[in-house]
Parts: sequence; C-alpha cells; structure tokens
Amino acid sequence: MLEVAALSSRYGRIPMLADVDLRVGRGELVALVGANGAGKTTLLRVLSGVQPAARGSVRFEGSDVTHISPRRRVRMGIVQVPEGRQVFGPMSVEDNLRLGAFVRPAREAAGGLERVFAMFPILAAKRREAAGTLSGGQQQMLAIGRALMTRPKLLLLDEPSMGLAPRIVAEIFSIIRALRDAATTILLVDQNARAALAIADRAYVLEVGRIALSGSGAELLDNPRVQQAYLGL
Repeated sequence: MLEVAALSSRYGRIPMLADVDLRVGRGELVALVGANGAGKTTLLRVLSGVQPAARGSVRFEGSDVTHISPRRRVRMGIVQVPEGRQVFGPMSVEDNLRLGAFVRPAREAAGGLERVFAMFPILAAKRREAAGTLSGGQQQMLAIGRALMTRPKLLLLDEPSMGLAPRIVAEIFSIIRALRDAATTILLVDQNARAALAIADRAYVLEVGRIALSGSGAELLDNPRVQQAYLGL
C-alpha cells in the first residue's frame, strides 16, 4: 500500500531524514521505533504531506503522492493521529468526531459516530462534554476516533501512548491491536518500543534519520542491539 524510496527531508539546512526506504503492506501493522530526535515524527509528517520531501518518493496504492497536498492525501485515505492528540478543546466530543468526517458524504457521519462510540463507550457517555475536559487517555481515544471517522486506508499513529499512565497505555495498545485485527493498515510510531514491537507484523529502527534495522516485530524484540538501545536489557 505504501512505498517510500530514498526519502530525504530537512528543516531549513538541518537534515532530518536521509535515504529512507520503507514499505507498508495492506492490512499490516508496521512499527517505527527509535530515540528522540531520530526523525520518526518527521517521517510521518512527510507521509501526510505536512513536511515537504527534499528527495526521494512516496507512493500510495501505486500513485506518486510525494508532492501533493495534505488535504488530497486525506481524501485518498492517508490519515494521521498527531503527537500530543491535538483535539479541539472547547468543542464537544461529538463535534470533534464530526470534524473527522469532513471528507465523507454527510449521510455516513451518523454511522461513523456509532462505530466510534461502540469502540470507545466512554466517548459516547461524554459526547456532549468539551473535549478539553477529558483525561489524557480519553483525548487519545478521541483523536483515534476522529481519524477513524475518515474511514482511513492507512492510519499513521504518532506516539499514541505519550504521557499516559501504564494502565491507559495498555488500553490504547489493546485498541491498536483490535484495529490491526480488523484489517486496518497502520504505521505506528511510539517511544514504548517493547509494546510497539510486540504487536507489529514488521518494524523498522530509525537512527539519526536513517533506517538502521528492519525485520519482523518478533525479530527486533530479540535483537541484542535493539534490546540494549531501546528495551533496557
């Protein structure tokens, strides 16, 4: 579904990605792990079109999307759940979700809401409340639900467990696993390398803007280099 070839990007004169090759197959959950500053969020921003590519290519379902707008990418099915959740705090939970359906026909919004509320019952209970009053875990559920309202073909998840209590982290990863089991194609970035690799079909390790290792999630969990650098073993 997604093919990234020799991709490079920079912030001004500062290189952030260099010759990144990566692929995500339909229905796969692919994890991207690495230290802070390795370029993981930059890569997702390039894939969603927010950050420009300096060189290389991004192909989605066979089409070159390297230089098309973020809005067109969303309409094609590439949807990102941003780091830090970025919900619209003063707006209600339901209105946040309805904003996610802006690319879908109006008649589909109601069905989308029911699907999200079935997945996240707490959001149904709080549908009239301001999103800013939710807990961090509830806001993360809202951010994921808002993305699902677009009916994404490829879901980009950026640090979904960031800043959450361990119990809530386990719940968020259970949700991600359920999405994978429902054949949602996912590219997952998370500092919790152990949890990310444990549910990944395949994974990549990004170091200083370059892909350093790749393999199945299980292979990288057992890799001594990964264990020492990212798993604290």
